[in-house]
Amino acid sequence: MKQLGRGFKSVMQGGWRRLRPIWRRWQIGRALIALFLTVFLAASVYLIAIAKTSRVENLQATLSQTTNVYDDNGAKAGELYSQKGSYVKYNDISQNMRDAVLSVEDRNFYHEHGFSIRGLARAAVSLVKNRLTGSQAISGGGSTLTQQLVKNAYLSQDQTFKRKAKELFLSMQVEQIYSKNEIFTMYLNNAWFGNGVWGVEDASQKYFGVHASQLTTSQAATLAGMLTNPSGYNPIDNPQRSKLRRNLVLSTMVENKKLTQAQANQAKSAAIVLNDTYDDSGNYKYPWFFDAVIDEAINMYGLSEKDVMNRGYKIYTTLNQTDQTNLQDDYQQNALFSNQDDAQAASVILNAQTGGVRAVIGGREENHTFRGFNRAVQSRRQPGSSIKPIVVYAPALQRGYTINSQLPNHKMNFGTNKYSPNNALNVETGEVPMYSALANSYNIPAVYLLNKMGVNVGYESAQKFGLPVTKKDKNLALALGGLSGGVSPQQMAQAYTAFANDGVMSEAHYITKIVDATGKTIVNNTKATQKRVISSKVADNMTRMMLGTYTNGTGVGASPAGYTIAGKTGTTEDPTNTESEYTSKDSWVIGYTKDIVAASWMGFDSDKKGQWLPIGLTSTIGPLAKTYMEQILPNTDQTSFDVTNPNVTTKSNSSSSSNNWKKFQDNFNNGVDKAVDEAGKAWDTIKGLFNR
Repeated sequence: MKQLGRGFKSVMQGGWRRLRPIWRRWQIGRALIALFLTVFLAASVYLIAIAKTSRVENLQATLSQTTNVYDDNGAKAGELYSQKGSYVKYNDISQNMRDAVLSVEDRNFYHEHGFSIRGLARAAVSLVKNRLTGSQAISGGGSTLTQQLVKNAYLSQDQTFKRKAKELFLSMQVEQIYSKNEIFTMYLNNAWFGNGVWGVEDASQKYFGVHASQLTTSQAATLAGMLTNPSGYNPIDNPQRSKLRRNLVLSTMVENKKLTQAQANQAKSAAIVLNDTYDDSGNYKYPWFFDAVIDEAINMYGLSEKDVMNRGYKIYTTLNQTDQTNLQDDYQQNALFSNQDDAQAASVILNAQTGGVRAVIGGREENHTFRGFNRAVQSRRQPGSSIKPIVVYAPALQRGYTINSQLPNHKMNFGTNKYSPNNALNVETGEVPMYSALANSYNIPAVYLLNKMGVNVGYESAQKFGLPVTKKDKNLALALGGLSGGVSPQQMAQAYTAFANDGVMSEAHYITKIVDATGKTIVNNTKATQKRVISSKVADNMTRMMLGTYTNGTGVGASPAGYTIAGKTGTTEDPTNTESEYTSKDSWVIGYTKDIVAASWMGFDSDKKGQWLPIGLTSTIGPLAKTYMEQILPNTDQTSFDVTNPNVTTKSNSSSSSNNWKKFQDNFNNGVDKAVDEAGKAWDTIKGLFNR
C-alpha cells in the first residue's frame, strides 16, 4: 500500500514538473483568479440589481394591505387575496406565539443579519452532494425568518442555488430597511397555516376561535409547529401528529429558556380544543366580475395573478353593484330560463357611452370556480340573426339604401353555388321595407342585400365592429350569423355600443385605474377607448329600425314594461335534431338604450346531439332579458331616443300590434308557435305575428 502511495505521489510530481513551465508561461493561476473574480462580480451585480429592483421598501405596505376593488362610484365592492390574511401588528401577537416561533424556527433571529452562516454551509454541502448525484436541487440554508419571508413574498419555492442566492441578497436588503420586530411581524402575517388560511390572526380564528393576541402557550406551540408542514401538522386533519409536534415545540421552548419545565408539562397536558370562527365570506361577492377584473389586469396590463391578489392594490372598476347583484339573483331563478335546466347562459351589461362593464355573469352554476370559463367573455358561439345589423343593414344604409327600401321576400337562389335561404316556416311575402325585414328577422332580404353589396362589404363591416371573423366567413351565410368560429356576448355588446352612441363604438373594459400599495397609479384607463365605425345618421336609422324588434318583431316577448329599447334577437338552428325542425342551438337577445347595452346568450357548451332549445324567445332567454331590463333601466339616466319607430306610426297601428301580440300569446300557449330566429311572421299572410 505504501509503495502504491509513493508511486501515485511520484506520478503527480512528474506531471506537475511537466505542467509547471506552461502554467507559469501562460499565468494560468492568475487567469483563474481573474475569472473567479469576474464571475463573482457579475453575479454580485446581478443579485444586487434584483434586490434593488424588487422594491423591498414597499414590502411592508404590500403585505399589510389587501387588494380592494371599487365600483364605478368609488365605493368599496370587495377584496382580492389568495396568500394573505388579516394583518395584525407586532403587539397584537401573543408573547407565547413569539417565543414558540423563535424557539422552533430561528432562535438566533435577533442576532443575525438576515442569513445563517451554518445554513449557508449546509446549502454548500448539499449542492456538492446533489451535483455528484446528478440532482439540481439543494436543501438547507433557508432557516432564517427573514429568508423565509423573502421566499414567500418574492420568490418561487424551487430548491435551486440560483434561488438561494437571490434569497440571500434580498434578505440582506430587507434587514437594512426594516427592524427585527417589523420583519417578524411581516413573516407571521404572511405565513401559510393550511386549510385556506394565511397569517397568524386568521389561523388563530380558524383553529382556536381566538385572536392572535389571546393564544395560550399550548395553542401557540401548536400553530408554531405547523409552520414547516401545515398539511401534516394541523390539528384538524392530523390531530395526533399535531399533538406530538406541539410537544416537541414546547420542549424546544424549554431548551431556549422561554419556558420552565413545569410550564411546558402543564401545556403538554392541555387538550387541543378546536373552535373554527374564521369567516372570509362576503369579500369575493361578485365572483364573475372579479374574475374578469383579474383576467384584464393580467392580459391587458401585464400583472401576474399573484401580484393582483397579494400586492395590496386599489383597483377601480366600472362595476355597478346594484346591477351585478340583481343579475346574480336573476341567474338563481330557473323560471327565468324557461326551466331549461341543462342549458347554459351568459349576460353582460355595458355602459353604452364608455364601454365600461356594469355587470357580467359567465354561466349558470351552483358553486363558482375561481377564474373558471366565463361564457360572457370567452365563449365563441354563432350569433344567428343578431349579426344582421352589423354585416347587412348598417353597410346597406351607408351605401344609399334607406329604411324604406323595398326588399324581396320570396324564395331565391344566390351566387354560383345557388345558395337558397328560407324564412321561418318557409313563409314568403311580397316585397317588404327594410325596417320590417329587420324587425321580423326575415332571412331572404338579408341575404339579398349582402349579395347585392358583395360579401366583402359585410365581412369588412364585421371586422370594423370588432368581431373575430376569418376568411372562412367570406360567404353569404355571414348574413345569417353562420360563422366558422363565433362571438362572445361581450363582443356583441361592444359592437352594439356603436348603435347606441351615435356611431362611436366603445371598447368593453372593467378596470379604470390601479393604484399600488404606496399610492402610485400604475394603470390609468379612465378615458374610454373609442372609434367611429358608422355615421351618426346611420346609427340613428339603425336604431329606428331596431326599435321595431321590441314593438312589432321578434323581441316583443322580452320587451320591458314601461321602457323603450332597441336591439335584435338571434337563434341558430339545430341540424342534428331530426325529430323536429323547430329547435335551436343558441338563443340571443341584445337590447340597448342611450345609456346601456345588454347582451345575453343561452345554449350549450358543446354541440352534442340531443341537446337543443325550443325556438321561441319566450321559451328560452326572453323572460331573463325582460326581467333584468326592468331592473337595470330604472338604475340609469333613462335617456330617451330622439328618433321615431317606423314600425309604429299611428295609434291604430300601435293598438293593432298590441292585439296581434295578444293573439300570438294565445297561439303560442296552444302550441302554434314554431318560428325560428331567422324570420318573423306577417299577420296578413299567416294568421298572425310569430316571434322567436
